[in-house]
Order: sequence, then C-alpha cells, then structure tokens
Amino acid sequence: MSHTGSWGTGCCVWLLLWFGGGTLGQPLECRAGADVGRRCASIPLDKLLERVVQHAELIYRLSEESCALFEEMFIPLAVRTQHIRGGNTCTSPAFSVPGSKGEVQQISDKWLLHTVLILIQSWIEPLFTLQDTLDRYDNAPNVLLNKTKWVSSKLVSLEQGVTVLIRKMLDEGALTMESHQSWMIESSEPADMVESVTKDYAVLTCFKKDAHKVETFLKLLRCRQTQGLSCFPI
Repeated sequence: MSHTGSWGTGCCVWLLLWFGGGTLGQPLECRAGADVGRRCASIPLDKLLERVVQHAELIYRLSEESCALFEEMFIPLAVRTQHIRGGNTCTSPAFSVPGSKGEVQQISDKWLLHTVLILIQSWIEPLFTLQDTLDRYDNAPNVLLNKTKWVSSKLVSLEQGVTVLIRKMLDEGALTMESHQSWMIESSEPADMVESVTKDYAVLTCFKKDAHKVETFLKLLRCRQTQGLSCFPI
C-alpha cells in the first residue's frame, strides 16, 4: 500500500537525523561502553537538559506516529470513535498537567524530575511486551515494528539521562522502582486476536498520553532554568 512507503520514508529521515547528529540534536548516550552511573555525567547541565528534552520530543512524536499507523492498519473507524467516547481508560500513575499558573508555581523541580522518572520506568516493561506481541502479527508493517523498537530502546536511554539530571540538579540519587511495573496491562493472555489488537491499541494510546506528559514536564523544567517560576506548560 502506498501509505506504508510514506511512513517508512519518514521514519528513516528521523532516524538518520538523530543518529547522524543532524539538526535534531545528539544522541543522549555520551560514550559507548560507559558505566550507566556515569553516563552523560561530564556534559554541562544545560546541554544535558537540552538533549533529554530532544529525546523526549522524539519519543512522543514517534509514539504519535506509531499510534496513527496502528489505527490505520488494524482499528476500524467505528472502534476508534468508541474508544474516544469511552474517555480515559488508562491506569498509569495519575500525574496531571497543571492547569493554572498558580499550580505550576507550586510544583518543585524535584517533583517534576521524579514524576518524569516514575512515568518512564512504568512504561519500559509494557513497551517491551508490546514489541513481542507485535512481532507475532502476520501483517504488521516493518515501519511500525521499527518505530516501537526504537521507542522501547530509547526510553531506557531517557531513564538514564533523567537519572543523571536528578543527581546534577538535586544532588541526590534517583528513585528506582523495585521492578518496572505495568500500570495498565493485565497478566492474563488475550482470548483471541481481536482482544489482543484492542489491548495493544490501548497500550499505544495510553503510552502516547504519558509520553506527552514527560515531554511537557521536561520542557517546563528547561524553561525554569532561565525564566524561573514564570514558565507555564504548553
């Protein structure tokens, strides 16, 4: 189908720009083979924060593209409409974006950083599980598989970057979950293919919402480094 080719071209452009050091910025990893605890530690705070924000922007953008492609390939329009009308079915941690300037000013940098880390950690395992599921699809396009694989691997890199930010900005260790919890995925196997597709669709849509929160909170944190408490999330 012609639309699959356009998706593939777009994905390749994004990945070439990212790994080739193009206008989208540098990869978050600083040195190949470096100890995870020291990863990116030698980069100045402002540059590290900028790279982390760029990383989050790309993850959110590809989560949007993955969700749209999955809808186009597997989800009928009537099901999409019903899903939207059903409201928020996600059960990930309930961190809402502040709705007023007063609420924003009451939020500390520590809250922003630890909230971002918790959201990232809560999605690492579900995304790897999703990848295994998509690999078993008979007709899943390679571009969808490549996008979800990229997001899964780079979410781990983003976790490492945020951990370093916490050490640099707060002079403390990062909160680490005992295990990467699945906040929204039941342990039972789907009864049939339709149920499996519906479940995977829910994973993609819920992750997209949380990826947007991560991006928003990190941009707010970056803004505060120069403009203080006058910043407001977009």
